[in-house]
Amino acid sequence: MQPLLKRLNELRTQIDAALERLHIEDRQAQIDDMEAQLSTSEIWHNPQHAQDVSRQLAALKKMVDPWLTLKAQADDMLELMDLGDDELLGEFEGQIVAFEKEYETLRKDLLFDGEYDDHNAILRLSAGVGGTDAQDWTEMLERMYLRWAERADMSTSLIERSTGEEAGIKSAVFEVTGAYAYGRLKSEHGVHRLVRLSPFNSDNLRQTSFALVEVLPQIDAPSEVQIDEKDLKIDVYRAGGHGGQSVNTTDSAVRITHIPTGIMVAIQNERSQLQNKETAMKILRSKLAQLQLEQHAASVAELQAGESANWGSQIRNYVLHPYTLVKDTRTKFETNNAQGVLDGELDPFMEAFLEAPTE
Repeated sequence: MQPLLKRLNELRTQIDAALERLHIEDRQAQIDDMEAQLSTSEIWHNPQHAQDVSRQLAALKKMVDPWLTLKAQADDMLELMDLGDDELLGEFEGQIVAFEKEYETLRKDLLFDGEYDDHNAILRLSAGVGGTDAQDWTEMLERMYLRWAERADMSTSLIERSTGEEAGIKSAVFEVTGAYAYGRLKSEHGVHRLVRLSPFNSDNLRQTSFALVEVLPQIDAPSEVQIDEKDLKIDVYRAGGHGGQSVNTTDSAVRITHIPTGIMVAIQNERSQLQNKETAMKILRSKLAQLQLEQHAASVAELQAGESANWGSQIRNYVLHPYTLVKDTRTKFETNNAQGVLDGELDPFMEAFLEAPTE
């Protein structure tokens, strides 16, 4: 019995250390606060805010609950083992092995120690030069990330999408909601390069296409990234669209420019000017937060001009001809299963990025 008790006590010590590193107590307090908010009728006067709080609550509980469950189960097992029934040794050992396996699975959460790793994410895809091929490649990436999100039990919400004239998409913006969404997706931030035989070329020649993937931490609370109102230029204009009686009749589209950095966000998909402004401000805060991380700036006031994720930061090559290979240029992780990657099997790339030594 003593060796098993020692193993379980060591595991409990590791669990306690993990709970402290992950600030589980603070997050549980946040959960209690959000549940209290959602139990009041006042919050539902603003359905959008209530939905945002509900999504944040679900993501937080998904982070916290597995750890608290494991801790409670280990505590219960310690109490049982203290009774000293040697006839249950085999059952105890089986349970301890199961707890150790669960801990090893959850231990990956400890890799998410960045400032915004526990936030939801905003994913923005943009086609590079290359016309239809690049737009088709961007749509392939969109499908890849939506498949990954489904596999990872993340929810996605489309903010804006612009389709190409012939095929593919020019750009798309999504919210990705789930446990450590930004922490997991931040490995995808940069330029993605595709080499293949072009399906849009009559000579079926080999074509290289580029797409930019921006991964931004979703900043819902204005207090997290404070922006001086005098640094903003806000323009409203008539939204574009494809026909319909109510299209192009009101100046509902909003473009916000952060003057010191030159970052511009334009949104026209929402029904009202106010909704478009709120969405644009959310994305602007997220862009500024990402830029702060890249420039190691202490505040927004210290940021220098420059867009996040420029076109020079190529991070991954996807080769479909004359051979198949997907290789990350930073971690050197690679796989020949290109189709699997394009179907959303991205976790090995994400884990390699998280486990790579920091420079």
